Amino acid sequence: MSITLKLPALSPTMTEGTVSKWLVKEGDNVSPGDILAEIETDKATMEMEAVDSGTIGKILVAAGTSAPVHTPIAVLLEEGESEANVSAEETPAEAKTEKTEKTKKAEEKKPEQKKESKKAAPKTSAAPPPTPVPPSSGRVFATPLARRLAREKGVALNQIQGSGPHGRIIKRDVETATPAIASSASLPAVDPRSFYSPDSFEEVPLDNMRRAIAKRLTQSMQQAPHYYLTVDCRIDLLTQARKRLNERSEKNKSGARLSINDFLLRATALSLIEFPDVNSSWADAVLLRHRHADISIAVALEGGGLITPIVRAVESKGLSQISAESRDLITRARERKLEPEEYEGGTFTISNLGMFGIREFTAVINPPQSAILAVGAGRKVPVVSEGGKTSFAEVMTLTLSCDHRVIDGALGARFLGALRERIEDPFTLLL
Repeated sequence: MSITLKLPALSPTMTEGTVSKWLVKEGDNVSPGDILAEIETDKATMEMEAVDSGTIGKILVAAGTSAPVHTPIAVLLEEGESEANVSAEETPAEAKTEKTEKTKKAEEKKPEQKKESKKAAPKTSAAPPPTPVPPSSGRVFATPLARRLAREKGVALNQIQGSGPHGRIIKRDVETATPAIASSASLPAVDPRSFYSPDSFEEVPLDNMRRAIAKRLTQSMQQAPHYYLTVDCRIDLLTQARKRLNERSEKNKSGARLSINDFLLRATALSLIEFPDVNSSWADAVLLRHRHADISIAVALEGGGLITPIVRAVESKGLSQISAESRDLITRARERKLEPEEYEGGTFTISNLGMFGIREFTAVINPPQSAILAVGAGRKVPVVSEGGKTSFAEVMTLTLSCDHRVIDGALGARFLGALRERIEDPFTLLL
């Protein structure tokens, strides 16, 4: 019988994907291991491989179309079968694609609908989230465990959006909700389109990555009580050490050039091992104290978006290895070629905007981590010595965002102080 090919869940956080490109067409014969399509997730573009042999009988989801995970996207015919075997599989995906095309056509006609703009906001091509409670009844569908957890946390189930089958509320949905967030979910959102004339703006559909960023960072600001600590670090010795090591590398024609970020990763990792409570995650009833400093690097992507590839166990690696690994990860991140395990599960994040000339900034914590370090640009400032002599020093501003549920103010201050000492005395990074 025919085999239905469904949109795979290519990462733990993936709920929707886009068929970026089909690499086969109807009628093509495929074997296990053949690449069928490129699937765009919320973080990267990944390849979908064939598991079985057969002939592509019908492509149900066209390239460029988004769909929830496990949606049928194609039908594979086994030997001796014909297109008649796929007729029952076409309706759901074709209906979704047809709806998308109708929505696009409706958007193109928006300038002609000025009179109706006050009655209803224009629709976008983004698919609405699944409804957790069927509109035909007041019953809330949830697993027994989810109901028990909701009672213990004081969370209203009818204010939670379920992510289980058919919108059922499961354990994870309750664990990521709070009473404050659940109660605010019933408040109507302000539609900014109501403030502007329909012909004065252009709607840009959100891609999977932008939706994921919006969801995760909103969740972070709502659930994690942020506070911020800022220090200035003198980096004269660090820049001198970097220059000498790079000159030696060029002379010996060995190794890649070291960056300031490589030193920061090493200094941060050693400080995290010294203060393991900072290298922890909030898990409701317990704290997860991580054994290694797995540091995420915030990487801006061309065309918008952000991804955080992870250098694992940085505390056990030298500057050259850190440099090589981080360069490889950053390159593949910008090409959207990372595997999920390469950008999910870090214990701390470094976000460096110094190359853009930003002096200092605050960053939003990357869940489930408890802290993120914002790095500004190095700059020359006048300093006065104890003898009253004025000179210039190179200074860099660091701002640490902390989750107060995990990191108390004094702990955050001690961690940042230890980090500054290592940056100002780079020889300690060689120990």
